[in-house]
Amino acid sequence: MTTLTHDAARVNRVQGLVLALASAASFGLSGSLARGLMDAGWTAGAATLVRVAIAAVVLTVPALIALRGRWRLLARAAGTVVAYGAFAVAGAQLFYFFAVGHLDVGVALLIEYMSPIVVVGYLWATRGHKPGRLTLLGAVVAMSGMVLLLDLVGGGHVSIVGIGWALGAMIGASVYFVISSSNSTGLPPVTLAWGGLMVAAVILGVAAATGVLPLAFSTATVHLVPVALPWWAAVALLGIVTSAVAYVVGIAATRRLGARLGSFVALTEVLAAALFAWLLVGQAPAPVQIGGAVLVLAGVILVKLGEPDEPALAVVPEPALPGTDVVPEDPGALLDVAADIAEIAEIAEISEATGADGTDEPVRATL
Repeated sequence: MTTLTHDAARVNRVQGLVLALASAASFGLSGSLARGLMDAGWTAGAATLVRVAIAAVVLTVPALIALRGRWRLLARAAGTVVAYGAFAVAGAQLFYFFAVGHLDVGVALLIEYMSPIVVVGYLWATRGHKPGRLTLLGAVVAMSGMVLLLDLVGGGHVSIVGIGWALGAMIGASVYFVISSSNSTGLPPVTLAWGGLMVAAVILGVAAATGVLPLAFSTATVHLVPVALPWWAAVALLGIVTSAVAYVVGIAATRRLGARLGSFVALTEVLAAALFAWLLVGQAPAPVQIGGAVLVLAGVILVKLGEPDEPALAVVPEPALPGTDVVPEDPGALLDVAADIAEIAEIAEISEATGADGTDEPVRATL
């Protein structure tokens, strides 16, 4: 066995940070594009459904290629994929959509983005990952920055029903980080994202068909500050960049960073959303919001400093198998090979236990 070095862990963490920031920027673009579509006559539900459906279709071929025929991996991970699609994708978006019908957008966002606190508590309660002082301080600083960034200093409309929906969105976001950080299923990030998006598309489609999710579409031009886009271009960007790319890159990032750090780095999505709103929709941030952005970044840095170094996900290759020059690189493929060998051994054992006259004798297995 080769020992993983701190240098490998550090490189893995840097890669994770870069991917997490790219994912946050991709997600952050969705608000401005959706706002442009809604100004052109779309409902938020229609934009969400189309966004998820396009992403699922776009990722189908890459997901199947990455799976490489290992359908048993997908079958074993069916529960995880359904949970990811129901909570992390459909639930987070649908519950937030319901929340803003009862709450100010800023209040709903603040509640949803308390998910990093939930992740910290969950990991502490279930896995004993007690947060350090810097992590706790970073959480307080980052959430204080969120209050300023979302311009909640002056207060906002509060509704018990709206808070309930926003808490549902918060749970969905928390599930996203917890599931994304785990590589226990062996599924490639693109396959997990595709499966979750397919499940979410079905759930949102049922919600739309039953009237729970109001739909309205338009072919009018989408007008943004720097450019006017045909509706199909805005929809393509919404589905490909802010959903397909964002989810795949986000999973890859969280697997490298872990659920706790990944959830805090994801708070930069709000900064990206504010920046895109300024550039594309003309909503310039107030000075207090700029101060909030600085606090959010400071909080994320503190959480990063408080996180212990963890082994990188990229496993150093094992020595070659006896009698071969081939080095196994894919744990999922090895699992499948092992399963096949076990099946062959079982068949051979049964054959040996069968009498010469063709009658079956009791089979005894020794573990």
